[in-house]
Amino acid sequence: MERGMRLAGQVAVVTGAGRGIGRAIAAAQAAEGARVALLSRTAAEIEQASATIGAADGAARPYVCDVVDLGAVEAAFAAIERDLGPIDLLVNNAGAFAGYGPIWSVDPEAWWGDVETNVRGAFNCSRVAVPGMMARRRGRIINLTGGGTATSFPNGSGYATSKAGLLRFTECVNDTLVGSGVLVFAMDPGLVRTALTERQLNSEAGRAHLPDISKLFAAGVDVAPTLAARLCVEIAAGRFDRLSGRMLMAARGDLDLDEAAIAAIVTGDLRALRVNGLPAERRAPPAD
Repeated sequence: MERGMRLAGQVAVVTGAGRGIGRAIAAAQAAEGARVALLSRTAAEIEQASATIGAADGAARPYVCDVVDLGAVEAAFAAIERDLGPIDLLVNNAGAFAGYGPIWSVDPEAWWGDVETNVRGAFNCSRVAVPGMMARRRGRIINLTGGGTATSFPNGSGYATSKAGLLRFTECVNDTLVGSGVLVFAMDPGLVRTALTERQLNSEAGRAHLPDISKLFAAGVDVAPTLAARLCVEIAAGRFDRLSGRMLMAARGDLDLDEAAIAAIVTGDLRALRVNGLPAERRAPPAD
């Protein structure tokens, strides 16, 4: 297999790495020379993913971890640093979307569970990873957003709220870290057919409350997870550092963004959460 070495020497952590988008991201990073830590609550999935990456001459190790549990994250990240070295890249991919339906009938625990996994998980992992990155004055974090980040998502309010919150979290943390050498990005992988979307397609609640998902798949909207994986590699390699604090979009052709397009996004204060009709407020200056 032809491989590059654009991430040689980097240690990457990917949460939710046992399947779907996370697994594709981990494989792409390993193929580019990174030593990759695969995190998931399901041991069998990340063990299989690690073995597959190893068979392709990549370096990967599995770590069972529930990202909602801060203590478990601290223990896993300490083990990763002992086994693989200091963490250079964190991809907060672990996500949940089990609470669908109007708020007056949705299961409250499922609704809050989505928010906890998607936001608290990213918070916990970022909180543990950032101090070491700051001490070394280098590091990148990628938070995966998704449907409802920038538009309404009827009957998906928990997931949409969490993903919009992740975009704001990305900007806040990135701007807090200006000058530290640590950059934070958001990335939308697009609509990917995963175990999560399959549950929506095949469950009674999903068919009742999220009919647009099946319509989009029927219309041919089905983004390959490898597209998000390729974009993650580009972010990790530093190509999009000027867009830290903002959202990159795998399905919108962002792999082809040139310097002029990147400059236009920064100048126009685009790819960030803003209130329509209000003047743009000055952002923190970019890091040197």
